[in-house]
Amino acid sequence: MEIFTGSFTQQDPIPDEGIAAALQVLRHGRLHRYNTAPGEVAETALLEEEFAALTGAKYCLAVASGGYALATALRACGVQPGDRVLTNAFTLAPVPGAIAGLGAVPVFVGVTQGLVIDLDDLAAKLPQARVLMLSHMRGHICDMDALMALCDAAGVTVIEDCAHTMGARWNGTLSGRHGRMACYSTQTYKHVNSGEGGLLISDDAAAMARAIMLSGSYMLFDRHRAAPPPEAFATIRYETPNISGRMDNLRAAILRPQLRDLEAQCARWNDRYRVVEDGLADTPGLTRIDRPAAEHFVASSYQFLLLDWPDDAIRAVLSRCAARGVELKWFGAPEPHGFTSRYDSWRYAPCTPMPDSDRILRGIVDMRLPLTFSLEDCALIARIIRAEVSAVFQSA
Repeated sequence: MEIFTGSFTQQDPIPDEGIAAALQVLRHGRLHRYNTAPGEVAETALLEEEFAALTGAKYCLAVASGGYALATALRACGVQPGDRVLTNAFTLAPVPGAIAGLGAVPVFVGVTQGLVIDLDDLAAKLPQARVLMLSHMRGHICDMDALMALCDAAGVTVIEDCAHTMGARWNGTLSGRHGRMACYSTQTYKHVNSGEGGLLISDDAAAMARAIMLSGSYMLFDRHRAAPPPEAFATIRYETPNISGRMDNLRAAILRPQLRDLEAQCARWNDRYRVVEDGLADTPGLTRIDRPAAEHFVASSYQFLLLDWPDDAIRAVLSRCAARGVELKWFGAPEPHGFTSRYDSWRYAPCTPMPDSDRILRGIVDMRLPLTFSLEDCALIARIIRAEVSAVFQSA
């Protein structure tokens, strides 16, 4: 019996260039985002400038976490306590958490078998809110042309949660370039790694000026290099509270070299995804996720469905795979566990059962694909999953 002995939580090391840059920051001690020597440009300001150039956005703000980016985007777009905000039923807890943390009310929209937001359900719920926080959950991108047409017609502002889609595209357009603002994560398990961190982009001068003031710029907004012009701050600087959360120079120094390698790293993730995808083809009882031709994804994780399986059978698959070293997460578990939870787990947010979506959520099985896995590792993992799913399915 084959056993996998690798770690599902071990990431690639920080590039040597990033380590050298971090050491330089540590040696001079100027970690704070506005602490610079005469003539020096802060690492954080350089990171923002480079990420704006990479995405084609006019403006960028580097912040302390992806969750902070989400909350800041909501505030910058004018969301107030009591407002209703649409978001995916299939997402991770920080997304509805950012909404509820502002005192706003999440309104959950269903999920399709492709693991993207259900556009029919969205169309029905658009009249309930003026903002959609769209989660490209686990890197799955919906038909963004259709979604934006719906939201634009309804006057609904779109904020994109691109925590899992840095470098991905829909129909040639980078993820994050459809909505008014877009939020990215640089947490360890994302596409660039600073331990924790986030990036916020926009072409909207007023929204980004508010975000910069919120992030703790005080009256130092002129030190930002990927910011709106000073006149955008003329009134906003007096009206916007300071909720300090801009990224420090140490994390920015670690991230800048990783951005330069992003395209190559994305290709490596997709190579691993395809090996697992091919290895699970035609597995009895297992449903793979169809990826549309217009979706150029970045697959740092892998999902499949065990649709309509009894709970005990799904638990048996997870247990049998774990015994052979393969760590799978189940989004359909009745109780939240680790990073996985469902919309009905978040008791701070009201919800109404969605039977069609509940069926999909019950069957979602999720797995990380770190770049420390070789292609041979991925083939082995697929063989193990295939064998254990087949064994449980045939005995059911």
